[in-house]
Amino acid sequence: MSSRAAPTSRWRSPGTGWRWAAVVIGGVLLAGAFPPFGFGVLAPVGVALITLATGTTVRLRGAFGLGFIAGLLFFGILLRWMTVLGADAWIALAIYCALWLGLVGVLTRIIIRLPYWPLWIAGVWVTQEALRDRYPLGGFPWGRLAFSQSDSPTLGLASVAGAPLITAAVALSGGLIAWAALEFLRRRSGFQSPRPSGDENQPRHLRVLALALVGAIGIWTIGLAIPRPTAGETADGPASAVVALVQGSVPNSGLNAMSQRRAVLDNHVAGTHELAAKVRSGELQAPELVIWPENSTDIDPLSDQSAAAAISSAADDIGVPILVGAVTRNPTDPTTLWNVGIVWQPQTGPSEFYVKQHPVPFGEYLPGRSVLQRFITRFERIPFDFAAGPEPGVLQVGPARIADVICFEIAYDEVVRDGVRAGGRAIAVQTNNATYSFVGPGGAAQPEQQAAMSAIRAVEHGRSVLIASTSGVTAILSPDGTVSQQAPLLTASQLVGDIPLRDSQTIATRVGAVPEWLLLLATAVAVVVALRARRIRPREDRAPKTTGSGTSHPSHEIE
Repeated sequence: MSSRAAPTSRWRSPGTGWRWAAVVIGGVLLAGAFPPFGFGVLAPVGVALITLATGTTVRLRGAFGLGFIAGLLFFGILLRWMTVLGADAWIALAIYCALWLGLVGVLTRIIIRLPYWPLWIAGVWVTQEALRDRYPLGGFPWGRLAFSQSDSPTLGLASVAGAPLITAAVALSGGLIAWAALEFLRRRSGFQSPRPSGDENQPRHLRVLALALVGAIGIWTIGLAIPRPTAGETADGPASAVVALVQGSVPNSGLNAMSQRRAVLDNHVAGTHELAAKVRSGELQAPELVIWPENSTDIDPLSDQSAAAAISSAADDIGVPILVGAVTRNPTDPTTLWNVGIVWQPQTGPSEFYVKQHPVPFGEYLPGRSVLQRFITRFERIPFDFAAGPEPGVLQVGPARIADVICFEIAYDEVVRDGVRAGGRAIAVQTNNATYSFVGPGGAAQPEQQAAMSAIRAVEHGRSVLIASTSGVTAILSPDGTVSQQAPLLTASQLVGDIPLRDSQTIATRVGAVPEWLLLLATAVAVVVALRARRIRPREDRAPKTTGSGTSHPSHEIE
């Protein structure tokens, strides 16, 4: 890559239709990189196509539009499980997320003038995700490039700088592919421009292109060289623990999945009694702790004696603590609820608990309730708002000190990291995906996408991850991100496994969000430098240029 000139100085493209085709294909390929398809190698190719289209258009608003179209297709496919809540909810969320890819298009159009611009493509994607993950209303991290890589070679990078480094690697790989494609097309297929000084040597040019493609592959596979520890450690407790996960299943599906609250509780109580029977018969190893999913009891067991008695009977039968997912009244504000994980001891009942720190807007609380309920009757299903908990969820459950996160919290870097930093030796993900675990187009995509995030977290923090779901995906993941056991979807099941417990912290756990914010800052500086240097002309609209034949052509300039 020449540091003296942009890779495509002044060039005239054969038309604009290819850009629309590129963003359409790029958006579809990005979606194909995520579960349930899971072809992670498609992600850098999708980034490359979107970069080619948005980086070479004339107008900034055109770059925004192209990025938006790519995002609309990408998120429309990725979030199709939202249709169970209504087509309007699905479309609205896809449009909102697509606006962020419109921003990617604009920033790509700006920074593509800078020397070594593929590096800044990585910065653009990390910047977009860092902002979208946090703003507004706590952000929405679904669709981060990193979350498409749970089965790819880039997974190993998570232990160095977490999900942001994986995103950067995927985007940089895509940027190098885009650079190589532009250089090739500019010289071979009618994209005409002056060659930068010293670039006349064709063999050297081909070598540079080859190195760019090799670099793209190397960056995407470099994570394979990073070791992923799997053994337990004894610095601050036992090196392992035998854990049981109970997937009780639910009587209905979709929006009515949790309508029979007592039936859901009874299913998990019955599943635990069945587990105890299998232990007594020798069919299963005796666990040292049991984990139930989120919403395994929507009947407040701290105020309802029958619910408490049912849970106590299960804990007494299995003879070890149960981490119960429950909905309770907030004792500090009775007008709100808590989504909690409660450690339920045999004989003595409830002890430690964790309150979900990151309730989901429009799912667990309703911003602008007084206005929205007038127009959208579906929000009547959220009669009470859930309040956020103040502290990380570190709970002693039998011999294991668990970093507890609840459902969507697995998508938020800081929630999981804070739990591990506070002493979690394994990570529990209590989740209720029953609303989205349905049969049909889009069915099960959401649980699988969430499970992929759990694999990223396992490697990021070097911890076993225990996913307990009402209906799936329920699974035990090793610290290297591999799935050691998984229950069938929509089927009552119990899993028992001996998991390693670990104390040492990975580099990613220690450095936290610092690399992400540094890259965001560097990208912001790069954008300002590009604008101040007037590498993009201040006026977007240009008069058509006239060729010698008298035919007008739009100017496609990249200076």
